[in-house]
Amino acid sequence: MFQTNAHERSHGHVLIVDDERFFREAIDEILRDGGFETILAEDGASALAAATDPSVGVVVLDVRLPDMDGIQVLASIREMRPELSIIMLSSSTDQEIVLEALRLGACDYLAKPLHDEELTLAVGRAVDGFEANAGRRRLRDRIDRLVSGMDRLSQLVRLASPEERVDVLRQGIVDAASVVLETSRVSLMLADANREWLSVVATRGVDVQSVTLSARKVGEGPAGICFEQGQVLCVSEVEADPRFSGRGAGIYEDSAFAIVPLICLGIPVGILCMTESEDAEALSEDESNVLRLLGMQISEFLAADPEVDRLLQAASAMTAEGVVLAEVAMLEGDAELARVVCEAVAAEVEPDRVLRMATTAVAAQLSAAPVSLYLLNSERTLLEMLAEADGGIANDRNDVPADRGLVGSVVATGQLVAAEDPARDARFDVAVDTPSDGMARPYLCIPLKLRGKVVGVLRVFLQEGQSASARTAEVLAAAFSAAVRNVLLYRSLLQSIEEVATARRQARG
Repeated sequence: MFQTNAHERSHGHVLIVDDERFFREAIDEILRDGGFETILAEDGASALAAATDPSVGVVVLDVRLPDMDGIQVLASIREMRPELSIIMLSSSTDQEIVLEALRLGACDYLAKPLHDEELTLAVGRAVDGFEANAGRRRLRDRIDRLVSGMDRLSQLVRLASPEERVDVLRQGIVDAASVVLETSRVSLMLADANREWLSVVATRGVDVQSVTLSARKVGEGPAGICFEQGQVLCVSEVEADPRFSGRGAGIYEDSAFAIVPLICLGIPVGILCMTESEDAEALSEDESNVLRLLGMQISEFLAADPEVDRLLQAASAMTAEGVVLAEVAMLEGDAELARVVCEAVAAEVEPDRVLRMATTAVAAQLSAAPVSLYLLNSERTLLEMLAEADGGIANDRNDVPADRGLVGSVVATGQLVAAEDPARDARFDVAVDTPSDGMARPYLCIPLKLRGKVVGVLRVFLQEGQSASARTAEVLAAAFSAAVRNVLLYRSLLQSIEEVATARRQARG
């Protein structure tokens, strides 16, 4: 039999497997005091049953159990759920068994009698490892689904008859969004020609007849606010959110939702509303960068919608045709850039290699050099280089101050810089806003954010005469912010490993 004990919320429950009641309950008390949620099992059979719980992220497993060998239990859990972090418990006479466990994929082992701090640090490290791996898998899966979903949408629109194309496009958009974010309910809303009202034009999992009767006014409610501000809106609990005090979930049964602005040619044209996801993290602030990428990709397709086209014509009546065509060409390039970066991120697992591949892909796609990524140090005074693609042209600086030049402005405000002649900007600092050769170039300096906080920047130095597009910078901000999130989780994991090693040395010294 197994039982669950709850203390403070943790993303990964810890399954404790030990046939000795004293050790089982002692481990449980230590971990609950450390803020972990636990599940207890006294033998191999109950351990295997408990390990099927998707909330379990870490297993603390004794090598000797009454009904099954601990190695058998380990092998069965690894086969059933290879992503779990497993810590083996052993006595001083079990070293050969421990070595076999490590060969089979256990992430760590602890010797009895247990040291409280060593146990807490080891389990914390294991939880961090489980969450980091889970985050990487989720990001890869979503990017894979995004790339394949946009390919499928393109094929559907291309094969549709002229009279069906608009309906196929709109329904394809909500279906693709549903697959990418694993949501059962999605609504596509488009603005009128005056951009004063938003109306539902396609849904998945929602009765379109009931919602089209009630348009949403721009600037009011979650949908109107998202459209007006042009920022992804993630709400985990609508009734507890001070921005929407007193509002219920509306047409949706779930109080958690995300709304993505859709912008064509720099003009807001609509929004995408999503709720009821199978993955609780899919619509959270942590995933806002994936949501932004989804919105950018969908916006490219919407330019072919006649209703959107009329809105664009009304908004761009004074724009010269040549400028419009140039912007369309730029949008097509940005769409391809998003695809290239997404595929580079999806192709790798180890975080540092992810960033190297992604910066190299950007350098090749934009014919830019150098392209470099920096993270803020712990004091937030210095940006330290983490990845670079120099293109054989020029290296960037190993580190730059976080409070000077255009870079300092980006860190302080969270607003990107896209400058074709950065030296003309009063904030420009030649010792900061140029590569190591000191030559000013067309320049993109892009904030990388985690939960709304700037954690680093991406610098892209373009060739002389190239256009420094703010939209291109937005695409890169979304893609690289998502990748950096996993890098920071990975670094946290490494730090935890060192803490465990230090605690062991102190306990045995």
